[in-house]
Amino acid sequence: MVLTEHTTKRPPVRSVRRLPRPDAASRGRGGQRFLLVGLILASVYSLFPVWWLIVAATKDRTALYQSNGLWFSGWHLWDNLQQVFTYQDGIFLRWTANSFLYAGVGSLGGTLIALATGYGLARFDFPGRNAIFACVVGSFLIPIALLTLPLYLLFSALGMVDTPWAMLIPCLINPFSVYLAKVYTEATVPYELLEAARIDGAGELRIFFSIVLRMMTTGGATVFLLAFVNTWNAFFLPLTVLRGKENWTLNLGLYNWTGTRLESGIDLTGLVLTGALLSIVPMAIMMVAMRRYWRSGVTLGALK
Repeated sequence: MVLTEHTTKRPPVRSVRRLPRPDAASRGRGGQRFLLVGLILASVYSLFPVWWLIVAATKDRTALYQSNGLWFSGWHLWDNLQQVFTYQDGIFLRWTANSFLYAGVGSLGGTLIALATGYGLARFDFPGRNAIFACVVGSFLIPIALLTLPLYLLFSALGMVDTPWAMLIPCLINPFSVYLAKVYTEATVPYELLEAARIDGAGELRIFFSIVLRMMTTGGATVFLLAFVNTWNAFFLPLTVLRGKENWTLNLGLYNWTGTRLESGIDLTGLVLTGALLSIVPMAIMMVAMRRYWRSGVTLGALK
């Protein structure tokens, strides 16, 4: 018996070429490029109206309607500024002072109240604390426009309509500022430091003003800046509770100038644009002056 050996030929194995995997560095560079493009688009979107406003504020009435809106046509900025400051006996300066009063005093008092409330919610244990905090979180979800009519009815019953108190009192109560103050307190004020101060005989008021406020300088600056910007840009509340021109804010006064053309036929578009440009200068100065505080404050809130 003869055994025959059968050999089967296997087809040649083809080598598979593997594509190199992108390393972490290349993926990181791709994400950075995408982020950079997004930041550039967001910057252009944000700065485009400011650029248009700067260009429009340098034009006279004829060039404002007949020239390119995105480029200069003559230089009449100083003439426009003089007209803004002298029109109606300088009422623009009165509106600016009112805006600083409402935004400055209201935001300063509101920040102090918010820090005290947030500190109490974060470092004191009392019945109903969670319920109160739930009400705070739920209340800042309500738009301020929905509260305008109830505030008007309340101030009308108290005789406070068309007075500075009608603007200052709502600025003192800001639930979102209370929420931020609680977050900053939990992140920066340790229990051990408070207990050590109490053992040394310090009272609660002294602890708050001497220790807590100093430790919450960054968070307090952030709360103040957000409240200031919110009050400075307010429109519906002053439109409802302020009647006389001597108590108006900048936004309300410029809005009135815009409607003057429809009522009396006087074109105040140049004055409105120049006044709008002036109204953003205090915001820009404050953002630059307090950038060290609000940048670290926003980062602290994000980490929390």
